[in-house]
Amino acid sequence: MRKNLLRTAVLLACAAAVTTAFAEDKPVETTTVGGRLFIDFSTIDFKNDGVKQPASGTGLDVKRAYIIIGHTFDEIWSANITTDFNYSSSTGETQLFIKKAYVQAKLSDAFFARAGSAETPWAPYIEDLYGYRYVEKVLVDRTGYGTTADWGLHAGGKVADGFFNYAVSAVNGNGYKNPTRSKSVDFEGRAALIPIPGLTLAVGFYSGDLGLNVEGLPQPNQPRGADRFDAFAGYVTDQFRVGAEYFQAKDWKVLNGQPSDKADGFSGWGSFNFTPMWAAFARYDQVKPNKDTAPNKKDTYYNAGVAVKPRKNLEFAFVYKHEEVENGAFKTADVTLGTQPPPATVALSKLSKYDEIGVWALVNF
Repeated sequence: MRKNLLRTAVLLACAAAVTTAFAEDKPVETTTVGGRLFIDFSTIDFKNDGVKQPASGTGLDVKRAYIIIGHTFDEIWSANITTDFNYSSSTGETQLFIKKAYVQAKLSDAFFARAGSAETPWAPYIEDLYGYRYVEKVLVDRTGYGTTADWGLHAGGKVADGFFNYAVSAVNGNGYKNPTRSKSVDFEGRAALIPIPGLTLAVGFYSGDLGLNVEGLPQPNQPRGADRFDAFAGYVTDQFRVGAEYFQAKDWKVLNGQPSDKADGFSGWGSFNFTPMWAAFARYDQVKPNKDTAPNKKDTYYNAGVAVKPRKNLEFAFVYKHEEVENGAFKTADVTLGTQPPPATVALSKLSKYDEIGVWALVNF
């Protein structure tokens, strides 16, 4: 009897050891769920040629609300779905949509590949260095010369212990809100050096039709083909951040039936952490959106504020923002910065001014 019990115990122990070894060898799949909110309560004073516009007033906005779901299959394969919402003026309602939805294969730190809607190479990279996206978009995103995600194929990585990093994308060109395709894909890329810890030097490019070149368009309505060049230099530490960004674009959303056009702009920003809890920041942008067709049109933007982090994953900022467009308007008959001037029948303002003051909040969970 004792021999049988001993034999059974040994067999059970061996079975447990084999099962444990097998479990250790088998990859364990994991799923994470989180979110991010950009909230502000502010007062807006918006005027065209001294006439106050309907957007003026006091109220609360939730500019962004992300639900972020990530799943890891094994050391190589993973997936991500990030939902977002926006406000549609045509329906008067908020609408839920997909910002990111991709599958990723990461072979090493030097190379990963993604298929689906994923981060584009330039704007999200600058956002991470800037650190105050919840207060304002970075330069090319704010002025409509770039987007933070798009549908397509994406790749990137870093080598030499992070000394060099890169990202490239072949995308539909419509941005993440519109997954439809055109005759050909657009290309965006970035290359960056970090020669010493904290110092980043980066260049980028974009080339394509921005999703405008669809089948059946008459020649005058086909896009000329857009190009953008980007450059950035910045130094980021735990105590302070400073950075400067520049872009130059040609024929951005310009059609063959319209005259060729150019645009350029720059942004400079900085912040200083007095303590782990308190910081001050400021930023200045200037853009010329139509250098050939409306050379006197100029957009100037700046902000300044104080931020406080009362606890992990929660940040508040008291901010003043100012923007003005000389010899143009922010939006007239659906014409925005980065596009051609509207028909002559639509009168542009000589001066549009936008002032906003309030409290902005970032919530991560």
